Amino acid sequence: MTRQGDLYEPKPEHKFSFGLWTVGNRGRDPFGDFVRSAISPVEIVYMLAEVGAWGVNLHDNDLVPIDATCAERGGIIRNFKKACKESGLVVPMATVSLFFHPVFRDGAFTANDHEVRAYALQKTMRAMDLGAELGAKIFVLWGGREGVETDACRRPDEAVKRLRQAVNYLCEYNIDKKYGYKFALEAKPNEPRADIYMATIGHYLGFIPTLDHPDMVGVNPEFAHEQMAGLNFLHGVAQAWEAGKLFHIDLNDQMPGRYDQDLRFGSVSLKSAFWLVKFLEDVKYEGPRHFDAHAYRTEDYEGVKQFARGCMRTYLVFREKSRQWNADKEIQALLKETSVSANGTPKPGRYSRRQAADLLAHHFDTDAILKRKLPYERLDQLTVDILAGVR
Repeated sequence: MTRQGDLYEPKPEHKFSFGLWTVGNRGRDPFGDFVRSAISPVEIVYMLAEVGAWGVNLHDNDLVPIDATCAERGGIIRNFKKACKESGLVVPMATVSLFFHPVFRDGAFTANDHEVRAYALQKTMRAMDLGAELGAKIFVLWGGREGVETDACRRPDEAVKRLRQAVNYLCEYNIDKKYGYKFALEAKPNEPRADIYMATIGHYLGFIPTLDHPDMVGVNPEFAHEQMAGLNFLHGVAQAWEAGKLFHIDLNDQMPGRYDQDLRFGSVSLKSAFWLVKFLEDVKYEGPRHFDAHAYRTEDYEGVKQFARGCMRTYLVFREKSRQWNADKEIQALLKETSVSANGTPKPGRYSRRQAADLLAHHFDTDAILKRKLPYERLDQLTVDILAGVR
């Protein structure tokens, strides 16, 4: 018999991953300096293995400093690959930092300076080389500097054209090198720029069909980023899934209307996190479940381990709660009640002249429709009871 605690212990099949920049975050913020000492990528790998993670992700410069020599780069990569092999961790995703270095102060792919745009492409191709060497098959592109403080600097349609040109170029490089990457584009409404061009999941879902290789490109939705805009993250994720574009996902938490907090998953928005986990499990999402979050600034590295364990445990708790919700007889009866229609009601389906004629000829008794119950208050309270552990 399975012990209750085993349900909440992370296993490789759960595909939980963390970035080097997440558990390696030293707690610096705009108003205060570092509170934790620096730890190496190798140390982070062993830490993640200790807490039960499956994968480790990275920006190029999280692993290899931007000014490293070729010899230094080779040694760093060898040591990192050795640590991953010994610990059993994989590298499912890689990305590139096009936001930290001051050269990207006006953007990267969308910058007005052609030399900056060319450098951004070079840096990204080298990051793709690095990720491929480590076995990554997903490459995330987050345009944190692809935006403005004033629209006086460029027309936004020109920025979109530049972004499209860059992504098309990288897709061709991917094909030429036979890396087999899927690109996952990550949206955010603001910060560090006042306004980022691709602000939401929907912006990217509209952008992707305009690319030369749209099948190669999807999205990497982040919980906090949609919450910052006051949007329903689940709805954006569901639309991405329905479109076949949910290539990767970033899990964390966020208070709406605040700066980007990257809080421990499920630490604030319990119901929102529950519905998200339930959706991912119900549709059998098979991609990585990546926690792009940071421990509180009050913590030492033992606290960071507790943070990482907490992210994974909360996901697994909600996973079990979603199974309970799906098996609850009263909930299922209420759902069935809300979906009952009168016999003989036409079912539109695909358009045909005959079907359209039947629909136009049908009489709808709106008074009868309005008498049917929609007990959503009860459904919501039952959900709260399940999450609160009283049902």
